[in-house]
Amino acid sequence: MIEAKAKARSVSRRRFIAITAAMGAASALPRRAAARELKTYIWNGVALGAQASLSLQHHDGSEARSAIEACLGEVARLEAIFSLFQPESALARLNATGRIDAAPADLRVLLAEALGLAARTDGAFDPTIQPLWALYARHFNAQPSASHGPSAVEIEDTHARVGWQKVAIDGSCIELLAPGMAVTLNGIAQGYITDKVGELLNARGFEHVLVNMGEQLALGPKWEGDAWRVGIADPNAPSRVLETVALGRGAVATTGGYGCSFDAAGRFPHLIDAKTGGCARVWASVTVLADRATVADGLSTALSVMPAERAPAILSGRARAYVVSVDGGAGRWL
Repeated sequence: MIEAKAKARSVSRRRFIAITAAMGAASALPRRAAARELKTYIWNGVALGAQASLSLQHHDGSEARSAIEACLGEVARLEAIFSLFQPESALARLNATGRIDAAPADLRVLLAEALGLAARTDGAFDPTIQPLWALYARHFNAQPSASHGPSAVEIEDTHARVGWQKVAIDGSCIELLAPGMAVTLNGIAQGYITDKVGELLNARGFEHVLVNMGEQLALGPKWEGDAWRVGIADPNAPSRVLETVALGRGAVATTGGYGCSFDAAGRFPHLIDAKTGGCARVWASVTVLADRATVADGLSTALSVMPAERAPAILSGRARAYVVSVDGGAGRWL
């Protein structure tokens, strides 16, 4: 997510527990000494409306601190492109006018990937879902204690403005082809930004890194050779770990409706089925492991509104998914 999802009831839909990463500020590694005094440098904070962290293993503290500052600058730059709520962002301007010329390259690249994922998932992932999201947000902001969502008539009227096929990218121009359309990249942008931070660190020569910008990305294992260990939280008891993932290289992303609901009671999670216009409650959470955080993020969003039998075809052997039922209990790998 780019912000805290407007005025939804909770900050984040992501619940990770970075078991070995969240160890405090900069600290020396406890194992055998490295020839060049390799240390772990950790930044913890908030980025993109969610808890975030960087864990860098490096021999030079000034280089590590400089890299962390550069990463935070990159996050700010990309947020200024993808934000729904910064009125001058490229995405906000596209939504306001229905067209943007000379669109930033990052917006064109990520939107093209989002549209490709929409085609691959038969619209389960749809970046044009924003009008429906805004409808639910307005409804529950006006009636916080309501036991029902928007009316069928409101949903049908708004649904007419949704459809990933009605987005055109022509060179540097992006156009929404129907009046009243709006795009959100909140289901994939955190992954993309995580990948871009990873690219920046890789270009600076960092090899032993765990990036957490809402999604987790390992550029490589720890310098000793051990994998980073990331815990997948129980949606019903977020401080409890259901499954631990050993991440030597690659990405992991989780989407769960439990992290953000339109209503106080949690009956209307922020995940919307683009086909029906209703809130989806297929899974309590979906975690995807993939080579890139962008892929893991987008797939975890798409699979959250899809039945289990469709998952193998969507994953296509290139990713793995761990799902937790809305009824609770242990999760399972698909």
